[in-house]
Amino acid sequence: WMTEWRLAAFARWKQMEEPDWAMVDYPEIDFQSQYYYARPKSMAEKPKSLDEVDPKLLETYKKLGIPLKEQLILAGVEGAEEAGERKVAVDAVFDSVSVGTTFQKELEKAGVIFCSISEAIEKHPELVKKYLGSVVPQSDNFYATLNSAVFSDGSFVYVPPGVRCPMELSTYF
Repeated sequence: WMTEWRLAAFARWKQMEEPDWAMVDYPEIDFQSQYYYARPKSMAEKPKSLDEVDPKLLETYKKLGIPLKEQLILAGVEGAEEAGERKVAVDAVFDSVSVGTTFQKELEKAGVIFCSISEAIEKHPELVKKYLGSVVPQSDNFYATLNSAVFSDGSFVYVPPGVRCPMELSTYF
């Protein structure tokens, strides 16, 4: 169903014209020559410490102001999540891919789903079908339609009616 959803968005987008209402001067974009996806280099094993994590990833976390404990968890360092109490669950999307979501098990106990959109499509397709494009429809505008056709990953959150989320949620892109 996701392929059909994307293809419908792409077919609609091909019939749309790029808006020119902004007072911005930039060269014409060749949308067919763009790279819409760049999977990050992944490690075969979980790192034992931050010393084994890609420095580019750590630098990005630092620029975003992500605290050291969150960096350890997002980088997948063994034992980091158990290292202390936290109040914020985080999903980090780096180079078009969710590289880590923290505290999923604790959130699941409360009935809250917080994961990458690709994981949600796999594990909770009925929820994704129901809510995908419900805030900004794929036909809303030129760029929303393009994004609907080509997005690669992102965060998904579902808090059932009547459920109070036990912690703050945050997404870093």
